[in-house]
Amino acid sequence: MANSKNTVEKAYDLAKPLAESLGVSLWDVVFEKEGASWYLRIFIDKDDGINIDDCEAFSRPFNKILDEKDFIDQSYIFEVGSPGMGRELKRPEHFNKYIGSPVRARLIRAADGLKEITGVLKEYNKESILVDEKEIKLSDVAFVKLYDDENIFDE
Repeated sequence: MANSKNTVEKAYDLAKPLAESLGVSLWDVVFEKEGASWYLRIFIDKDDGINIDDCEAFSRPFNKILDEKDFIDQSYIFEVGSPGMGRELKRPEHFNKYIGSPVRARLIRAADGLKEITGVLKEYNKESILVDEKEIKLSDVAFVKLYDDENIFDE
């Protein structure tokens, strides 16, 4: 079985220049097992949104790169898509881009009686984020996603 972290890093390094050449940004790379199948998922983005033509324009040449480099030992399904409106924030550039935006953070274990915190992302550093007035250590976070429910400000 391949080391999925190495696989993700290699795929990310190969995908980034292609994404830039196509005028899209590389949002994320995921290599994960679902049921009996492995999936290599590449998420691309651009300011005015991704469409099927963007996915195809990326998928065709990247599929050739994957075949040439042949660094994934097991069989897998290759997919290209958009990170979506409720996209997960993982990398420093994700957090920095969305400062001032509503997010939903799910914690690994409850803190102050809360397992989930929803609010505006105010600050980010490599160890923590500030959501509204609540500082959250990234080591305590299961995930942070953009929160696309417009009612967040009605609470």
